[in-house]
Amino acid sequence: MRSAIEQYIIDKVREIRLEKNISQADLAYGLGFESTGYVGQIESSKPENTEVYNIDHLNEIAKILNCSPKSFWPELPL
Repeated sequence: MRSAIEQYIIDKVREIRLEKNISQADLAYGLGFESTGYVGQIESSKPENTEVYNIDHLNEIAKILNCSPKSFWPELPL
């Protein structure tokens, strides 16, 4: 089970990704993965799913989405 902060970050990445019309495939390929499975698994809401982005991924995702890594974090602690 993911923590509240992990889920918040995943949801923010998805929100910004969709606003910028970036597919899961484009994001996965931009991160250097050969399939969309990685991003799809992270964005999956299945309760048993524990996959999350790490700090390096968030930095690369910010480059791909042309935003700040701070865009993924809440203003206040959760």
